[in-house]
Amino acid sequence: MNKQLNLREEMSMPDPHFPVKVNHCQFHEAGVVLFPHHWHQHIEFLYFVRGEARIECNSHSMEVGPGDLVVVNSNDLHHGVSLSEDLLYFALIADTSVLGSHSVDAVDTKYITPIAQNRILFQHKITNDSRIQQCMDQLLAEFRERDFGYELAIKSYLYQLLTILIRNYVTRIISPVEYNTRLRNLERFNPIFQYIEQHFEQKITVDVLAGLIQMSRFHFSRVFRDLTNKSVTEYVHMIRIHHAEHLLRSTTMTISEIALAAGYNDIYYFSRMFKQYKNVSPSIYRDSVNTEG
Repeated sequence: MNKQLNLREEMSMPDPHFPVKVNHCQFHEAGVVLFPHHWHQHIEFLYFVRGEARIECNSHSMEVGPGDLVVVNSNDLHHGVSLSEDLLYFALIADTSVLGSHSVDAVDTKYITPIAQNRILFQHKITNDSRIQQCMDQLLAEFRERDFGYELAIKSYLYQLLTILIRNYVTRIISPVEYNTRLRNLERFNPIFQYIEQHFEQKITVDVLAGLIQMSRFHFSRVFRDLTNKSVTEYVHMIRIHHAEHLLRSTTMTISEIALAAGYNDIYYFSRMFKQYKNVSPSIYRDSVNTEG
C-alpha cells in the first residue's frame, strides 16, 4: 500500500485563468472504489446520469442515482463506491474565486467568499430538483461544445446553481474561527486517516492514534468526532465493512476468509457488524450481488 498516501488532494486546473473543470467518470464494475477518502479546498458537484453509487461525506453515507447531485463542500472528507455495473457521473470542480470580484461588493462578501472559505455549508445530497438538473445539463453542454463565449455561460450557470443552493439547501453557516480550526485539524489528522486506511485489519486503539500526533486521548477523540461524525471504533468498522463489501462483490473468497481480511477473527461478530452497517448479512449480500450479475 502507498506509504506516501495523502488525503489532501492538490487540485490542478487545465486553465489556471479559468479554474473550473469537469471530469467524465464512467465505471463498469459494482463495488469498485470511485475515489478513496480525501479532501480538498475546492467545491465539487457530483452529478449522476446513470447507475447507482454510495457516496460518503464526513462519514455520512448516501445512496445516489440518476438525476441526483452531491455537493462536496470545501474540506469535506469524502469517499465513493460504485453500486452498478454501468455507472456514469460528472464531477464538476470549481475554485469559487472565479466568481469573485476584484473590488469588494455585496455578492462577494455575502456569498462567494463565505462559500470559498467553507463558512456556508450546503446539503450533501439533492434529489428530484428539476431546476438543478436543468442547470447542470446546460452547464455540461457548454463544457462539451465550447462555443465562443462558453466561459461566460459557465460562470452564469455556476451563479444560478449557487443561487438555488443558497436559497434552498444551506445546512449551516460557520464562523471564520470554526473554518480555520477545521482546516488546521484536517491537516494535522492526515497521518491518522492514512494510518487507518493502511492498518484497518489490525487492532487500532485511540491511544495509538493519539500518540501518532502527540495529542491527549480526550482531545484526540473530540477532534476526531468533529471531523468524521464518528468515534474511532465506528470509523474503523466503517472502513473494514467497506473492504469486506468489495471482497464480497469482486472475489470468490469465503465469508470466513473475508472476515479475516477485514480484520475480524470472529465470523459471527463480523456478520453482526456487517448487518449493522449494511442491513443484510454477508451471505445475503453476496447472493443479491450474484443475482444482479
